[in-house]
Amino acid sequence: MASAASLSEPRVLAHAKRRLFPEDGDQNAYAVVDTQFSTAEWLAERSVPPSIRERLAPFNHVRVGSGYPDLVGVRSLDSELLAVGRFGDRPPLVAVEAKGYTTGGTVDAERGVVQAYDRLGEANAAYVAAPLAAVSRTDRTLACELNVGVLGVEPDGTVTPLERPRVVGNRTADEATAIRFQATAQGVAEKSFGLNHPKNYLAYPLALYHPDDTEEVLEERVVGATDSARTGAAFLGLIEERPDGVERTPLGGEVVRFALDRHGTVDAALSAFEEWQGSPVRFRELDPAWGAMARRVVWAYPATRLLVEELQTMYDDGIVDPSLVDLLEWLAVGHPTFAVELFVRGTDDARSRVLTADGDLRIEELSDGEVFHSPTVFQLKAMLFHAGILEDRGAEPSRLDPTTDSWRLRNPLEPLR
Repeated sequence: MASAASLSEPRVLAHAKRRLFPEDGDQNAYAVVDTQFSTAEWLAERSVPPSIRERLAPFNHVRVGSGYPDLVGVRSLDSELLAVGRFGDRPPLVAVEAKGYTTGGTVDAERGVVQAYDRLGEANAAYVAAPLAAVSRTDRTLACELNVGVLGVEPDGTVTPLERPRVVGNRTADEATAIRFQATAQGVAEKSFGLNHPKNYLAYPLALYHPDDTEEVLEERVVGATDSARTGAAFLGLIEERPDGVERTPLGGEVVRFALDRHGTVDAALSAFEEWQGSPVRFRELDPAWGAMARRVVWAYPATRLLVEELQTMYDDGIVDPSLVDLLEWLAVGHPTFAVELFVRGTDDARSRVLTADGDLRIEELSDGEVFHSPTVFQLKAMLFHAGILEDRGAEPSRLDPTTDSWRLRNPLEPLR
């Protein structure tokens, strides 16, 4: 029989995650593991190797159904794992419960099946992962009846699908929606806004429309970091990156039409962009028309809408000039998963410092700028500044004092009388 050390719950979950969410570069896949697994010790006097914790990261505490699954993620799964290979146009939301050997040498796989079944109230597919040798025929029969997948894990890390679940269509609650968001081209996980001025992203669909080579036009006339410009343009929904190339989206097409209306040609528009290089002036003031277009594009980014709505609510409650710490504390109450995914770096170190095993914020750790996600607190915030939404610019985490970093709205609305 495998020992508790070789197939403890963290190890079982790590092997299951590798099978369900391999590191194959899928841009529409994302998964988090519950914060209870961020601990350095699982069973009494048994440590969790750093390699296992690294494989399990990032951590977050995401409610699905009436509880918190060990793993929740979004990914298109193959026919070996699902009884139905396709789920509409979106990959399914997957929940996993893991069971490993306890100090007494037992595995409660049946309880894992019941827990996984509970997640089907909101997840599209649910699994229990357990040591292969500990999964009984009774466990498999129960799982089959409840439409729960079973993954048998062996000591060498091999994962065998014993039962395949059918994909079900369920509503997605606010917390799980944050995970779906991360698994899109507009999510922040494992990606970044590399540039902090919206003009660099607005210029990409213009360069794409230009008859000359896109990357050369962009590098010569707007910004040298063309890869970052392309990634940011995809984040903002201006372009779509596909295996066969880059395509302009309807929003990107509207940017091009605006440029043609205002400048006559995209070449003339790019000449204007050249003149703006290096200017510290707020874009909304440097060129009000293009600043308005930037505001429209930035507003279409889902994270912007949530941030503005919550900042307005804070203002209504008398929090006129919230700091970054104030904002994260506020978001953690109403949108805890989204708050962590958007603001906290996805590394094991950052998430373990900021979150307790129960998923609560350690407020004292938020005073260190290094735990924050740069694309949000620097680049996204800078774009919100240039678009005229926020009063202050962003700052790099290394230069950030979260206790004084202001997230004040530039034009908050007064309450209706």
